[in-house]
Amino acid sequence: MSKQNGARIGLADPTRLKSFDSDDQQLLRVVIETPKGSRNKFAFDPDEHIFELKKVLPAGMAFPYDFGFVPSTKADDGDPVDVLVLMDEPAFPGCVLSCRVIGVIEGEEFEKKSKERNDRIVAIEKDAHSWADVKTIDDLGKEFCDELEEFFVNYRKLSKKEYRILDVKGPGQARKLVKSAMR
Repeated sequence: MSKQNGARIGLADPTRLKSFDSDDQQLLRVVIETPKGSRNKFAFDPDEHIFELKKVLPAGMAFPYDFGFVPSTKADDGDPVDVLVLMDEPAFPGCVLSCRVIGVIEGEEFEKKSKERNDRIVAIEKDAHSWADVKTIDDLGKEFCDELEEFFVNYRKLSKKEYRILDVKGPGQARKLVKSAMR
């Protein structure tokens, strides 16, 4: 960051945004890191205030939905709470969305002898037409969760980690997770 007239000049820091929409506390705010359909995995670096390319997925593998985080939260893995966002068209890195929470996929990752919780909130962008009738994650069916689990199992294999889903819970549990992770 540079200084100009004694003030720090730098990029915006989306991690400092509020977790919930100030106009509607039922809506979760989500900062997109990786858009649906992308083979590039981006992540926000809070120290540098930039979105950084973390990895490129192999040919034939892409993110099935927009992937981002809830600002002003810290999950068990030390990062902000992860969110999968269902919407009509892909967003872009840095885009801030207001979303309806529909559930949480509780999961854990294994690497050698250590294991770590890595839950993912599932939400729908508030104006998404294609997903308007979906109220809870159960409305998406078992196949939806099976496909997501398959994606995360294969995605984690790229980092020499294992992933498994522990449970799938509704919007109430997802909101509790976000509120307990707020900082």
